[in-house]
Amino acid sequence: MSNYKLYELITSQDVRDFNALPSRLYKGNKNWVRPLDVDIEKVFDVDKNPLYSNGESIRFLLKDNNGLVVGRIASFIDYHTCNSTGLKVGGCGFFECIDDYDAAKILFDACVKWLEDKEMEAMDGPINFGPRHENWGLLIDGDYLPNYGMPYNHFYYQAFFDKYGFKQYFQQYTYRTFLIEANVSKLVVWKAERLLRDTDYQIKMYSEVDKSRVVDDFIRVYNEAWVGDIPGIEAMSTNDGEALYAQFKTVLDPRLMYFAYYKDRPIGFFIMVPDYNHIIQRMHGKTNALAKAKYMYHKIFNKPTKALGQIFGVVPEFQSRGVDAALIHRFAKECFGGVLGYDVLEMNWIGDFNPRMMHLMEYIGGEKYKTHATYRKLFDPSREFIDCPKI
Repeated sequence: MSNYKLYELITSQDVRDFNALPSRLYKGNKNWVRPLDVDIEKVFDVDKNPLYSNGESIRFLLKDNNGLVVGRIASFIDYHTCNSTGLKVGGCGFFECIDDYDAAKILFDACVKWLEDKEMEAMDGPINFGPRHENWGLLIDGDYLPNYGMPYNHFYYQAFFDKYGFKQYFQQYTYRTFLIEANVSKLVVWKAERLLRDTDYQIKMYSEVDKSRVVDDFIRVYNEAWVGDIPGIEAMSTNDGEALYAQFKTVLDPRLMYFAYYKDRPIGFFIMVPDYNHIIQRMHGKTNALAKAKYMYHKIFNKPTKALGQIFGVVPEFQSRGVDAALIHRFAKECFGGVLGYDVLEMNWIGDFNPRMMHLMEYIGGEKYKTHATYRKLFDPSREFIDCPKI
């Protein structure tokens, strides 16, 4: 007889239990940051998450015989992208569990059954039902304070995924560099200066860009640079771009956002934001009046010293010309040396399937600081497992 019972989330109390469980599992852990409850819940809000227009999700809680919540997980399907690799793939995420494989197996089994009933053939996890720069991957190396939106988890989770038959589909690296001139490669300076001798090329800080076209420029570069090369990446719509821009604007430092143009055509961007996770850690997942007051106080008196790289891209036609170097060089001239109050840059989400971006990190003295893994579980174990293709 099992020591645990599985429940599907139905009531508002179930939702509160889902969000509260990690606080107990990570009690006393100095590096864990409770995500804001509103950030988690918007993922599962059919009115706020556009993926529900052609997708669905389910959430589970696991309780012991005394009614204590000991685990949680979510499963979801994005029907737009689920077959992008020739295999019908659903997802699982938001996994948290006590240190007991039997409990973890019940949670994984529930997701597999739900996905199989909907004719899926595999499951990726832990992933997000939404953009990749949030809630994506299992932390397997780098016990440090996470960046905003990035997962932090117990390291015993890796053994659970391995034992259940998940295999690593790809790894995502967070690179870290100190913003000092010595870390800027001379090759970057040479490439940037060579490119910019052609006055048809321009690198503009956010404050220099026509604000009426920022969203359109971002969407154009994103769709040309990212869609098609990486399985599972959908083209960004105007609504999606505006929603992401609205999110960025709440934490925007205009000195941390750069666009590249050729004859007024947008061809690249380097977008960073201040990392406020050290302040969010003090809010304990809440956004009530007291939590907001804490946030505003520390935003003024405990300013971030870390810039967080969100996304970097150059459209294929202009790659290998030095546009990436020119973006980095402009950023270095503006921000290196601590003149803006930032002394560290961390670049999230550099996939091992993207050797070009990994090489680019060497240009600014970046070193691997954290590693997350995205796993895939094939429901038919006799089927050949194929790694994520390289770009």
